[in-house]
Amino acid sequence: MTSWGEFQWMVVLAGMVGGFGVAILGSIKLALAKRLAIDETRVGGLVSLFGFIMGPAILAAGFATDAIDKRWVMVVGGGVMTGSMVVLALARRYGQALLGVLLLSGGWSVLVNVTNVLTAPALQGTHSAAFAFNLLNVFFGLGALVTPLLAAGLIRKAGYTAGLVALALLILPPAAIALHAQHDSLDPSIGTIASARDLLDNPMVWLLGIALCFYGPLESSVAAWATTYLSDKGLSETRASAMLTCFWLTFMVGRLLAAFTLPPGSESLVLTWLAGGCIVLLGTMVVSRSRRLSIIGVIGTGLVFGPVFPTLIALLSQYVPVALFGRAVGVFFAIGAIGWVLIPAAIGAYAARTSVQRGFSIATASAVGLLVIMLAIHNGWFTDARSKHVSDAAKATQS
Repeated sequence: MTSWGEFQWMVVLAGMVGGFGVAILGSIKLALAKRLAIDETRVGGLVSLFGFIMGPAILAAGFATDAIDKRWVMVVGGGVMTGSMVVLALARRYGQALLGVLLLSGGWSVLVNVTNVLTAPALQGTHSAAFAFNLLNVFFGLGALVTPLLAAGLIRKAGYTAGLVALALLILPPAAIALHAQHDSLDPSIGTIASARDLLDNPMVWLLGIALCFYGPLESSVAAWATTYLSDKGLSETRASAMLTCFWLTFMVGRLLAAFTLPPGSESLVLTWLAGGCIVLLGTMVVSRSRRLSIIGVIGTGLVFGPVFPTLIALLSQYVPVALFGRAVGVFFAIGAIGWVLIPAAIGAYAARTSVQRGFSIATASAVGLLVIMLAIHNGWFTDARSKHVSDAAKATQS
């Protein structure tokens, strides 16, 4: 990998801020609910708004990432996220909190889009795209892991308003570095109208988006219901929370292992095996009657889940020209957002009628969908995308 400078640190810190963005609402929801005197239903509305806005926002952000100087995309994303935290810090009414979440989701979407576009140029060096994206997402996971601890500590010591303002300041470093970072990949890379049409005609974009649609809910569902699932198995609340922390730690370990062990060109095969692992472990959680086996299932899913998203987007980068990658990331996430919204809702509804353990059977079915898509991609069942839609970087590697 090339030596690290401002550009590399900007991308890594942006990845950590991305992890902060997905974890912050869950980290402050109790304090926010108390401040606004709202119940869990209205808190759930705030959390749902983040996911609802993310799909269209990240799709729109892709056009900006391709069309203008990426420094300013990074600045706008970080700036809007920072502003959203200030709005949430000062909110006294539910409508103000809704505005804060709207800005948070929009700013996060912009930041995540441009960060994914810059990941390979910043971190790949002589390695593969899978190395770069898995490594970046280790930092993303680290940001998500430390955010609850930081939020709890700052709110406890400084109070709600001052604590959230302090958290807002942690978002600024990537945007500040972007103001003077230098790298060729930061320049605009807008494609032609014909190229944009080619993007939508590229079956790999749609297949990988559908794969994310099936995978994304697995990650969010286990993270949301693991403590309840383990509590139902007889674990104390403290121990169940500790097991959730172990889930996130093995999640990052999985990404780190993938970064340094995944052979170039093996992405679709590895994703096929990971999908199979998801089915086995989630199925184990559904049928388990043993406390120990249930714990193994939760922690094991972290190890298997970890490399899936980074390797999916690494595979996407190999079949999309650089000039279209911002928009490709937008389409990828927009399709994936459908699963993020619908499948956890189905799991929650089914769990309410039965149990959280049986609710995970829907997650298992989603993992089967992921396996089918990965088999289709790996074996070229529905497309000749492998030979027709190869990115500029992949062509250079092959030559």
